[in-house]
Amino acid sequence: MIKLKAEVSGKHHEIALQRRDQSVAAEIDGRRYELEIRELGTGEFQLIDGNSVHDFHVENSRDERNRVEVYLRGHRYAITLTDPKRLRSGQSGADHHKGSAEIVAPMPGKVVRVLIELGAQVEAGDGILVVEAMKMQNEMKSPKAGVVVSIAAEPGATVNAGDVLAVVE
Repeated sequence: MIKLKAEVSGKHHEIALQRRDQSVAAEIDGRRYELEIRELGTGEFQLIDGNSVHDFHVENSRDERNRVEVYLRGHRYAITLTDPKRLRSGQSGADHHKGSAEIVAPMPGKVVRVLIELGAQVEAGDGILVVEAMKMQNEMKSPKAGVVVSIAAEPGATVNAGDVLAVVE
């Protein structure tokens, strides 16, 4: 189960998602939905909610890393997604400056690209690999400067939430 916070047009929402093959169980502000999502092409999707079918387009925002632009029925929605777990782990990020730092999958997904090689010198914020989850690609970044001492994923690999993908010392 993935728990996120979303901001849409200045309103805040609590979201919980659980993927099941082609369907998604979603809880939004306490209301439950059983949805099916189909990818029609790059950024093009179809959402099926019972007898309702909605085609929509998704683009990553040029302005903010956690924001997507969703185009649905002639309207544009700017949606900012936040993973509360990542915020908590980021607040204790000072602990990573000593010893090793693990880059961990925040949710189940698939590794799309590995951006660095084993032994590479990286700076804090450098991209390590890209994981696709819930039809969105997330670049996993190094929380500290150091050397990549372990890469435990390769392109095409399926990962679970909490899996260690890489280690930086």
